[in-house]
Amino acid sequence: NQIPAPSQKEALPTDRVSSTIPKGNAGTGETWTYPSPQMFFNALARKGKLEDGTSEQDMESVVALHNNMNERTWRKVMEWERAIGSTDESPKLLKFMGRPSDLSPKALVKHYLLGHPLPFDRHDWTVQRSDGTEVRYVIDYYYDDSRAKT
Repeated sequence: NQIPAPSQKEALPTDRVSSTIPKGNAGTGETWTYPSPQMFFNALARKGKLEDGTSEQDMESVVALHNNMNERTWRKVMEWERAIGSTDESPKLLKFMGRPSDLSPKALVKHYLLGHPLPFDRHDWTVQRSDGTEVRYVIDYYYDDSRAKT
């Protein structure tokens, strides 16, 4: 949805960026496409997440961070695939789901038994290997104060 949200005060870019993440069940060479700043703003508005002071001026930076986080996550998933001994040279991301309100079993244990902070987001990514095997990765995202730059 590229139409401005009813509460929106400023125009936002509608350009979308292609990721490097290969798309499952797609033709050769097709990759996922990231949302535009307008689409991202609309999603936040639809989910009621603009009350925390997020504004139109933040969207280009937020989208850039979102895209970078997903690219880094894909590289990490590829590391995990190699670590478990997969020799597949061309796994693809079949589907993904953001589940920020659902805690993974690992997040529950880390928080309630070990005192770690809760993750700020969770994604479930389904990777499709060349042989058709589907593998689900549950990814918890944590904020790391020690790495934050002010």
